[in-house]
Amino acid sequence: MWQTIKQIPFWQKVLAGFILGALTGVIFGESATVLRPLGDLFISAIKMLVAPLILCAIVVSITSLGSQVNLKRLSFKTLAMFMFTGTLASLIGLTVGSLIDMGGSMELVATEVRERDVPGFAQVLLNMIPVNPFASLAEGKVLQIIVFAALIGIAINKVGEKAEPLKRGFEAGAEVMFQLTRMVLQLTPIGVFGLMAWVVGEYGLSTLLPLGKFIGAIYLAALIHIVFVYGGLVKFAAKLSPVQFFRKAMPAQLVAFTTASSFGTLPASTRCTESMGVSKQYGSFVLPLGATMNMDGCGGIYPAIAAIFIAQIYGIPLDMTDYMLIAVTATVASVGTAGVPGSAMVMLSVTLGVVGLPLEGIAFIAAIDRIIDMIRTSTNVTGDMMTAVVIGKSEGQLDEQQFYANDDAIGEDAPEALLAKSKPVSE
Repeated sequence: MWQTIKQIPFWQKVLAGFILGALTGVIFGESATVLRPLGDLFISAIKMLVAPLILCAIVVSITSLGSQVNLKRLSFKTLAMFMFTGTLASLIGLTVGSLIDMGGSMELVATEVRERDVPGFAQVLLNMIPVNPFASLAEGKVLQIIVFAALIGIAINKVGEKAEPLKRGFEAGAEVMFQLTRMVLQLTPIGVFGLMAWVVGEYGLSTLLPLGKFIGAIYLAALIHIVFVYGGLVKFAAKLSPVQFFRKAMPAQLVAFTTASSFGTLPASTRCTESMGVSKQYGSFVLPLGATMNMDGCGGIYPAIAAIFIAQIYGIPLDMTDYMLIAVTATVASVGTAGVPGSAMVMLSVTLGVVGLPLEGIAFIAAIDRIIDMIRTSTNVTGDMMTAVVIGKSEGQLDEQQFYANDDAIGEDAPEALLAKSKPVSE
């Protein structure tokens, strides 16, 4: 029987855990919340990996890419894709939010909300530099870890032969972390089961009914963005099959949906992009960067629809100027508040403040933030993987034959020989 279970594709195991967890929550209600430790254990194991994995992966990706591609060009194209899809996400959010009467006859009861301390642009830049890199690693300050790792990688490339021992040390560290990641990922179906049982048991279906239209609008906009924007870019920009992309992206999407953590999904999304043929070097560069800066769900769709929803339930009319301010602010805030705890709420508070909407409205929708955060994170992670595929294809960092190979994305027996290898690109 155990051999039969091992032969089941990984994504099917994750999907089974997802469905069984949801059914458990529906059947047993609040009693199902006792299964939350299964999910918490999985998330804790994932968090254990994040800081050392990002450090080693970023250093190795830059030392490997530095001699093969124009790193400046690759970085510019990646960031340009993030901003492009972020802008489209804001516009989709505004369109969906405007077409649906989410407020109806609902009257919001004002609740005092403590305004978060949102850093200014200059402070964001200063916060990117780790004063104590070891403290940043210990505290899990991902943006600082990325900057520090990038600087180490660049310095290793400049030093050259004398830094070879350090380079090999990071390469060995990266391989160890990849192996540890594969071991932890085998817990994914169990973790997903526990998380879904807790979420459904905690909130129930009836709790969501009063805010059903708002939740539905978020999910609708996110699905439109995922299918048409991401799928369209894979189809027309990379000239690859969107169906194959979504099939191989599904395990990471399910992990993102249940954990609601872009950083927590990094190991899964890394393995998924490898199964798509994206080189390890570029995947290790773009995915941590995307988890920090590419927030189409949190910074584009969510603030736009939430701002319109709060305006509707407060009876505050919005004009075209307000919509433009919401779109621009939501796009920029997705980068400006990167690395701030509770970033989605921070982005929303920034957006509400710009158009003069009451911040008290945040308290009302905060009660269902977990339900919304699940699709927000799935959108963000899918966008990271799409960028890896599209930009990777344009820069010769994607093996098209591997993209169409029918291997299991995160299965423990996935042959290493099938993992993509980077291709030299002219300067």
